[in-house]
Amino acid sequence: MKRYIMVAVAMALLLSAGGGRTFAAEKTLSLAPNASSAILIERDTGTVLFDKNSHKKLPPASMTKIMTMILIMEALDSGKIKLTDPVRVSEYAASMGGSQIFLEPGEEMTVHDLMKGIAIGSANDASVAMAEKVGGSESSFVDMMNKKAKQLGLNDTFFKNVTGLPAAGHYSSAHDMAIMGKELLKHEEITKYTGQYEQYLRQNTPNKFWLVNTNRLVKFYPGTDGLKTGFTQEAKYCLTATAKKHDMRVIAVVMGAPNPKERNKQITSMFDYAFSQYATKKLFDRHQIVKQVKIQKANKQNLAVVTSESISILSKRGEKENKVIPKVTVMPDLKMPIKKGEQVGMLSIVKDGKTITKSPLLASENVKSASWWSLFKRTIGHMAKTK
Repeated sequence: MKRYIMVAVAMALLLSAGGGRTFAAEKTLSLAPNASSAILIERDTGTVLFDKNSHKKLPPASMTKIMTMILIMEALDSGKIKLTDPVRVSEYAASMGGSQIFLEPGEEMTVHDLMKGIAIGSANDASVAMAEKVGGSESSFVDMMNKKAKQLGLNDTFFKNVTGLPAAGHYSSAHDMAIMGKELLKHEEITKYTGQYEQYLRQNTPNKFWLVNTNRLVKFYPGTDGLKTGFTQEAKYCLTATAKKHDMRVIAVVMGAPNPKERNKQITSMFDYAFSQYATKKLFDRHQIVKQVKIQKANKQNLAVVTSESISILSKRGEKENKVIPKVTVMPDLKMPIKKGEQVGMLSIVKDGKTITKSPLLASENVKSASWWSLFKRTIGHMAKTK
Protein backbone atom coordinates (compact mmCIF):
# COMPACT_ATOMS: atom_id res chain seq x y z
CA MET A 1 0.00 0.00 0.00
CA LYS A 2 2.81 2.38 0.95
CA ARG A 3 4.53 2.13 -2.42
CA TYR A 4 1.32 3.04 -4.23
CA ILE A 5 0.83 6.00 -1.93
CA MET A 6 4.39 7.24 -2.53
CA VAL A 7 3.97 7.03 -6.30
CA ALA A 8 0.62 8.80 -6.14
CA VAL A 9 1.97 11.48 -3.84
CA ALA A 10 4.86 12.11 -6.22
CA MET A 11 2.38 12.54 -9.06
CA ALA A 12 0.32 14.88 -6.94
CA LEU A 13 3.35 17.00 -6.12
CA LEU A 14 3.99 17.53 -9.80
CA LEU A 15 0.47 18.85 -10.00
CA SER A 16 0.80 21.01 -6.91
CA ALA A 17 3.75 22.78 -8.49
CA GLY A 18 1.53 23.67 -11.43
CA GLY A 19 2.46 20.66 -13.53
CA GLY A 20 4.91 22.89 -15.40
CA ARG A 21 2.04 24.63 -17.15
CA THR A 22 2.73 28.31 -17.74
CA PHE A 23 0.89 30.67 -20.04
CA ALA A 24 3.21 32.41 -22.50
CA ALA A 25 1.93 35.89 -21.62
CA GLU A 26 3.82 35.86 -18.33
CA LYS A 27 7.18 36.29 -20.09
CA THR A 28 6.30 39.71 -21.48
CA LEU A 29 4.74 41.13 -18.32
CA SER A 30 6.26 43.45 -15.76
CA LEU A 31 3.89 43.14 -12.83
CA ALA A 32 6.43 43.23 -10.01
CA PRO A 33 9.32 45.45 -11.16
CA ASN A 34 10.36 46.46 -7.66
CA ALA A 35 10.48 43.03 -6.05
CA SER A 36 13.37 40.59 -5.78
CA SER A 37 11.05 37.79 -6.85
CA ALA A 38 7.37 37.20 -7.50
CA ILE A 39 4.91 34.63 -8.77
CA LEU A 40 1.21 34.45 -9.62
CA ILE A 41 -0.67 31.14 -9.80
CA GLU A 42 -4.25 29.97 -10.16
CA ARG A 43 -5.04 27.92 -7.06
CA ASP A 44 -7.03 24.95 -8.34
CA THR A 45 -4.81 24.07 -11.32
CA GLY A 46 -1.54 25.49 -9.97
CA THR A 47 -0.98 27.14 -13.36
CA VAL A 48 1.69 29.83 -13.31
CA LEU A 49 0.38 33.10 -14.77
CA PHE A 50 3.41 35.26 -13.99
CA ASP A 51 6.92 34.52 -12.79
CA LYS A 52 9.89 36.63 -11.77
CA ASN A 53 12.90 34.83 -10.27
CA SER A 54 10.44 32.62 -8.42
CA HIS A 55 13.02 30.01 -7.41
CA LYS A 56 15.46 32.50 -5.91
CA LYS A 57 16.18 31.53 -2.30
CA LEU A 58 15.37 34.43 0.01
CA PRO A 59 14.48 34.98 3.67
CA PRO A 60 10.67 34.61 3.93
CA ALA A 61 10.28 36.48 7.24
CA SER A 62 6.83 35.90 8.78
CA MET A 63 5.51 34.20 5.65
CA THR A 64 7.15 31.22 7.37
CA LYS A 65 3.98 31.08 9.44
CA ILE A 66 2.09 29.71 6.42
CA MET A 67 3.83 26.38 7.02
CA THR A 68 3.24 26.77 10.76
CA MET A 69 -0.49 27.16 10.06
CA ILE A 70 -0.51 24.20 7.65
CA LEU A 71 0.67 21.88 10.42
CA ILE A 72 -1.76 23.37 12.93
CA MET A 73 -4.66 22.84 10.53
CA GLU A 74 -3.55 19.25 9.90
CA ALA A 75 -3.46 18.64 13.64
CA LEU A 76 -6.99 20.02 13.91
CA ASP A 77 -8.22 17.87 11.01
CA SER A 78 -6.70 14.71 12.50
CA GLY A 79 -8.25 15.37 15.91
CA LYS A 80 -4.87 15.70 17.61
CA ILE A 81 -5.96 19.10 18.91
CA LYS A 82 -9.23 21.02 19.11
CA LEU A 83 -9.98 24.72 18.73
CA THR A 84 -11.26 24.78 22.30
CA ASP A 85 -8.12 23.24 23.78
CA PRO A 86 -6.33 25.49 26.27
CA VAL A 87 -2.63 26.09 25.58
CA ARG A 88 -0.36 26.96 28.49
CA VAL A 89 2.31 29.46 27.46
CA SER A 90 5.92 28.58 28.26
CA GLU A 91 8.55 31.10 29.30
CA TYR A 92 10.30 30.49 25.99
CA ALA A 93 7.18 31.22 23.92
CA ALA A 94 6.48 34.35 25.95
CA SER A 95 10.03 35.59 25.35
CA MET A 96 9.64 35.91 21.60
CA GLY A 97 10.36 39.38 20.22
CA GLY A 98 9.00 41.07 17.12
CA SER A 99 5.28 40.90 16.37
CA GLN A 100 3.46 39.48 19.38
CA ILE A 101 0.28 39.42 21.42
CA PHE A 102 2.25 39.80 24.66
CA LEU A 103 1.60 36.36 26.10
CA GLU A 104 2.67 35.90 29.70
CA PRO A 105 4.46 32.78 31.02
CA GLY A 106 1.80 30.46 32.42
CA GLU A 107 -1.05 32.24 30.65
CA GLU A 108 -3.63 29.98 29.01
CA MET A 109 -5.24 30.77 25.68
CA THR A 110 -7.32 28.55 23.41
CA VAL A 111 -6.07 27.19 20.09
CA HIS A 112 -8.77 29.30 18.43
CA ASP A 113 -7.46 32.55 19.93
CA LEU A 114 -3.83 31.68 19.27
CA MET A 115 -4.74 31.04 15.63
CA LYS A 116 -6.20 34.54 15.48
CA GLY A 117 -2.97 35.86 16.90
CA ILE A 118 -0.91 34.07 14.25
CA ALA A 119 -3.11 34.64 11.21
CA ILE A 120 -4.18 38.21 11.90
CA GLY A 121 -1.46 39.65 14.12
CA SER A 122 1.52 37.58 12.91
CA ALA A 123 2.33 36.88 16.55
CA ASN A 124 5.66 35.16 17.15
CA ASP A 125 4.80 34.21 20.72
CA ALA A 126 1.54 32.58 19.62
CA SER A 127 3.38 30.68 16.86
CA VAL A 128 5.87 29.19 19.30
CA ALA A 129 3.13 28.36 21.83
CA MET A 130 1.24 26.43 19.14
CA ALA A 131 4.42 24.75 17.91
CA GLU A 132 5.02 23.47 21.44
CA LYS A 133 1.39 22.33 21.68
CA VAL A 134 1.50 20.37 18.42
CA GLY A 135 5.11 19.25 18.25
CA GLY A 136 6.14 19.14 21.90
CA SER A 137 8.90 21.68 21.32
CA GLU A 138 9.76 24.28 18.71
CA SER A 139 12.68 22.20 17.41
CA SER A 140 10.46 19.13 16.93
CA PHE A 141 7.88 21.27 15.17
CA VAL A 142 10.56 22.71 12.88
CA ASP A 143 11.50 19.13 11.95
CA MET A 144 7.84 18.58 11.05
CA MET A 145 7.90 21.73 8.92
CA ASN A 146 10.93 20.58 6.95
CA LYS A 147 9.45 17.10 6.53
CA LYS A 148 6.26 18.64 5.14
CA ALA A 149 8.32 20.85 2.82
CA LYS A 150 9.94 17.72 1.38
CA GLN A 151 6.54 16.04 0.97
CA LEU A 152 5.36 19.07 -1.01
CA GLY A 153 8.46 19.02 -3.21
CA LEU A 154 9.71 22.39 -1.99
CA ASN A 155 13.33 22.35 -3.12
CA ASP A 156 14.00 26.01 -2.34
CA THR A 157 12.96 25.88 1.32
CA PHE A 158 14.54 25.12 4.68
CA PHE A 159 13.24 26.24 8.07
CA LYS A 160 15.18 26.99 11.24
CA ASN A 161 12.26 28.33 13.31
CA VAL A 162 8.47 28.67 13.26
CA THR A 163 8.33 32.48 13.21
CA GLY A 164 10.53 33.67 10.36
CA LEU A 165 12.76 35.65 12.69
CA PRO A 166 16.24 36.03 11.10
CA ALA A 167 18.33 32.85 11.23
CA ALA A 168 21.24 31.65 9.11
CA GLY A 169 20.09 28.96 6.67
CA HIS A 170 16.38 29.84 6.96
CA TYR A 171 15.11 30.45 3.45
CA SER A 172 12.36 29.89 0.89
CA SER A 173 11.29 31.18 -2.52
CA ALA A 174 8.27 32.84 -4.10
CA HIS A 175 7.50 29.57 -5.90
CA ASP A 176 7.60 27.53 -2.71
CA MET A 177 5.55 30.10 -0.79
CA ALA A 178 2.85 29.88 -3.48
CA ILE A 179 2.75 26.08 -3.15
CA MET A 180 2.53 26.39 0.63
CA GLY A 181 -0.32 28.86 0.17
CA LYS A 182 -2.04 26.39 -2.14
CA GLU A 183 -1.67 23.66 0.47
CA LEU A 184 -2.94 25.85 3.31
CA LEU A 185 -6.02 26.80 1.30
CA LYS A 186 -7.05 23.14 1.13
CA HIS A 187 -8.18 23.79 4.70
CA GLU A 188 -11.10 26.00 3.80
CA GLU A 189 -11.60 27.15 7.39
CA ILE A 190 -8.27 29.01 7.32
CA THR A 191 -9.69 32.06 5.57
CA LYS A 192 -12.03 32.58 8.53
CA TYR A 193 -8.83 33.65 10.28
CA THR A 194 -6.65 35.11 7.54
CA GLY A 195 -9.60 36.97 5.98
CA GLN A 196 -10.48 38.97 9.09
CA TYR A 197 -9.22 42.54 9.15
CA GLU A 198 -9.57 43.03 12.89
CA GLN A 199 -10.40 40.99 15.97
CA TYR A 200 -9.97 41.01 19.74
CA LEU A 201 -8.25 38.74 22.22
CA ARG A 202 -8.80 38.50 25.96
CA GLN A 203 -12.27 40.01 25.65
CA ASN A 204 -14.13 40.71 28.89
CA THR A 205 -10.81 41.16 30.71
CA PRO A 206 -8.77 44.24 31.65
CA ASN A 207 -6.16 43.09 29.09
CA LYS A 208 -8.38 43.23 25.99
CA PHE A 209 -6.08 43.19 22.95
CA TRP A 210 -6.93 44.60 19.52
CA LEU A 211 -5.64 42.71 16.48
CA VAL A 212 -5.36 44.41 13.09
CA ASN A 213 -4.43 42.31 10.06
CA THR A 214 -0.94 43.04 8.79
CA ASN A 215 -2.30 42.26 5.30
CA ARG A 216 -4.14 45.49 4.49
CA LEU A 217 -5.42 44.09 1.18
CA VAL A 218 -7.94 42.08 3.19
CA LYS A 219 -9.76 45.37 3.69
CA PHE A 220 -8.86 47.27 0.56
CA TYR A 221 -8.88 44.74 -2.31
CA PRO A 222 -12.27 43.01 -2.84
CA GLY A 223 -12.08 39.23 -2.58
CA THR A 224 -8.80 39.13 -0.64
CA ASP A 225 -8.94 36.78 2.35
CA GLY A 226 -5.31 35.90 3.11
CA LEU A 227 -2.67 34.85 3.58
CA LYS A 228 0.48 36.19 5.27
CA THR A 229 2.79 39.18 5.29
CA GLY A 230 6.44 39.27 6.25
CA PHE A 231 9.10 41.83 7.10
CA THR A 232 12.63 41.89 8.45
CA GLN A 233 15.49 44.21 7.53
CA GLU A 234 17.05 41.33 5.59
CA ALA A 235 13.89 40.11 3.84
CA LYS A 236 12.36 43.57 3.27
CA TYR A 237 8.60 43.56 2.63
CA CYS A 238 7.02 40.27 1.59
CA LEU A 239 3.47 39.01 1.07
CA THR A 240 1.76 35.80 0.05
CA ALA A 241 -1.77 36.90 -0.78
CA THR A 242 -4.87 35.20 -2.13
CA ALA A 243 -8.08 36.56 -3.59
CA LYS A 244 -11.21 34.98 -5.05
CA LYS A 245 -13.64 36.32 -7.64
CA HIS A 246 -16.27 34.46 -9.68
CA ASP A 247 -15.14 31.05 -8.33
CA MET A 248 -11.56 31.74 -9.42
CA ARG A 249 -8.92 31.88 -6.71
CA VAL A 250 -5.38 33.08 -7.30
CA ILE A 251 -2.26 33.26 -5.14
CA ALA A 252 0.32 36.02 -5.59
CA VAL A 253 3.68 36.25 -3.85
CA VAL A 254 6.07 39.18 -3.63
CA MET A 255 9.43 39.00 -1.87
CA GLY A 256 11.90 41.80 -1.25
CA ALA A 257 9.71 44.84 -1.96
CA PRO A 258 11.16 48.16 -0.72
CA ASN A 259 8.12 49.26 1.32
CA PRO A 260 4.55 48.16 2.20
CA LYS A 261 2.95 50.43 -0.40
CA GLU A 262 5.04 48.97 -3.22
CA ARG A 263 4.44 45.44 -1.95
CA ASN A 264 0.66 45.90 -2.00
CA LYS A 265 0.77 47.67 -5.36
CA GLN A 266 2.56 44.77 -7.01
CA ILE A 267 0.22 42.17 -5.51
CA THR A 268 -2.73 44.27 -6.68
CA SER A 269 -1.30 44.44 -10.21
CA MET A 270 -1.03 40.65 -10.31
CA PHE A 271 -4.56 40.21 -9.02
CA ASP A 272 -5.93 42.67 -11.57
CA TYR A 273 -4.12 40.89 -14.37
CA ALA A 274 -5.35 37.44 -13.34
CA PHE A 275 -9.00 38.37 -12.94
CA SER A 276 -9.14 40.43 -16.14
CA GLN A 277 -7.42 37.88 -18.37
CA TYR A 278 -8.41 34.45 -17.05
CA ALA A 279 -11.43 32.50 -15.89
CA THR A 280 -11.98 29.12 -14.29
CA LYS A 281 -14.73 26.57 -14.58
CA LYS A 282 -15.26 24.43 -11.50
CA LEU A 283 -15.57 20.70 -12.13
CA PHE A 284 -15.56 19.29 -8.59
CA ASP A 285 -15.87 20.66 -5.08
CA ARG A 286 -13.55 19.53 -2.30
CA HIS A 287 -14.67 16.19 -0.78
CA GLN A 288 -17.15 15.59 -3.62
CA ILE A 289 -17.90 11.91 -4.29
CA VAL A 290 -16.56 10.85 -7.68
CA LYS A 291 -16.91 7.07 -7.48
CA GLN A 292 -18.27 4.20 -5.39
CA VAL A 293 -15.67 1.46 -5.15
CA LYS A 294 -16.45 -2.16 -4.30
CA ILE A 295 -14.14 -3.51 -1.60
CA GLN A 296 -13.46 -7.18 -0.96
CA LYS A 297 -13.31 -8.63 2.55
CA ALA A 298 -14.13 -5.31 4.25
CA ASN A 299 -16.78 -4.37 6.79
CA LYS A 300 -18.32 -2.20 4.06
CA GLN A 301 -18.99 -3.47 0.57
CA ASN A 302 -18.63 -0.03 -1.03
CA LEU A 303 -16.39 2.96 -0.35
CA ALA A 304 -17.17 6.47 -1.56
CA VAL A 305 -14.05 7.99 -3.09
CA VAL A 306 -13.86 11.79 -2.78
CA THR A 307 -11.74 14.65 -4.09
CA SER A 308 -8.98 16.06 -1.88
CA GLU A 309 -9.46 19.63 -3.16
CA SER A 310 -11.63 21.65 -5.50
CA ILE A 311 -10.89 20.92 -9.17
CA SER A 312 -11.23 23.51 -11.93
CA ILE A 313 -9.98 24.18 -15.44
CA LEU A 314 -8.41 27.47 -16.43
CA SER A 315 -8.72 29.34 -19.72
CA LYS A 316 -8.04 32.78 -21.09
CA ARG A 317 -11.12 34.98 -21.28
CA GLY A 318 -12.77 34.72 -24.68
CA GLU A 319 -11.03 31.45 -25.45
CA LYS A 320 -13.21 28.64 -26.76
CA GLU A 321 -13.85 25.98 -24.13
CA ASN A 322 -12.94 22.49 -25.28
CA LYS A 323 -14.49 19.41 -23.73
CA VAL A 324 -12.68 17.92 -20.78
CA ILE A 325 -12.90 14.33 -19.57
CA PRO A 326 -12.43 13.32 -15.92
CA LYS A 327 -10.75 9.94 -15.41
CA VAL A 328 -10.76 8.15 -12.06
CA THR A 329 -8.05 5.63 -11.19
CA VAL A 330 -8.33 3.61 -7.98
CA MET A 331 -5.34 1.76 -6.54
CA PRO A 332 -5.74 -1.93 -7.45
CA ASP A 333 -4.68 -3.55 -4.19
CA LEU A 334 -6.33 -1.59 -1.39
CA LYS A 335 -5.63 -3.29 1.92
CA MET A 336 -7.43 -3.03 5.22
CA PRO A 337 -7.63 -1.00 7.28
CA ILE A 338 -8.25 2.14 5.26
CA LYS A 339 -8.35 5.40 7.17
CA LYS A 340 -10.63 8.29 6.34
CA GLY A 341 -8.62 10.79 4.29
CA GLU A 342 -6.13 8.17 3.07
CA GLN A 343 -5.20 8.42 -0.59
CA VAL A 344 -6.84 5.62 -2.57
CA GLY A 345 -6.61 6.86 -6.13
CA MET A 346 -6.06 9.69 -8.57
CA LEU A 347 -8.36 11.98 -10.55
CA SER A 348 -7.05 13.05 -13.95
CA ILE A 349 -8.59 15.77 -16.10
CA VAL A 350 -7.94 15.22 -19.81
CA LYS A 351 -8.30 17.96 -22.43
CA ASP A 352 -7.57 17.48 -26.13
CA GLY A 353 -5.99 14.12 -25.33
CA LYS A 354 -3.59 15.60 -22.77
CA THR A 355 -3.75 15.33 -19.00
CA ILE A 356 -3.92 18.90 -17.67
CA THR A 357 -4.61 18.20 -13.99
CA LYS A 358 -4.04 15.38 -11.55
CA SER A 359 -5.24 15.33 -7.96
CA PRO A 360 -5.31 12.67 -5.20
CA LEU A 361 -8.57 10.93 -4.35
CA LEU A 362 -9.32 10.07 -0.73
CA ALA A 363 -11.32 7.56 1.27
CA SER A 364 -14.48 9.19 2.62
CA GLU A 365 -14.61 7.04 5.76
CA ASN A 366 -12.76 4.44 7.81
CA VAL A 367 -12.90 0.86 6.51
CA LYS A 368 -11.67 -2.23 8.34
CA SER A 369 -11.51 -5.93 7.60
CA ALA A 370 -14.79 -7.80 7.79
CA SER A 371 -15.23 -10.49 10.45
CA TRP A 372 -15.45 -14.09 9.27
CA TRP A 373 -19.12 -14.13 10.29
CA SER A 374 -19.89 -11.07 8.15
CA LEU A 375 -18.10 -12.64 5.19
CA PHE A 376 -20.02 -15.89 5.74
CA LYS A 377 -23.40 -14.08 5.76
CA ARG A 378 -22.39 -12.09 2.68
CA THR A 379 -21.46 -15.27 0.84
CA ILE A 380 -24.77 -16.94 1.75
CA GLY A 381 -26.62 -13.85 0.55
CA HIS A 382 -24.84 -13.93 -2.79
CA MET A 383 -25.57 -17.63 -3.20
CA ALA A 384 -29.27 -17.01 -2.52
CA LYS A 385 -29.41 -14.29 -5.16
CA THR A 386 -27.91 -16.56 -7.82
CA LYS A 387 -30.51 -19.32 -7.34
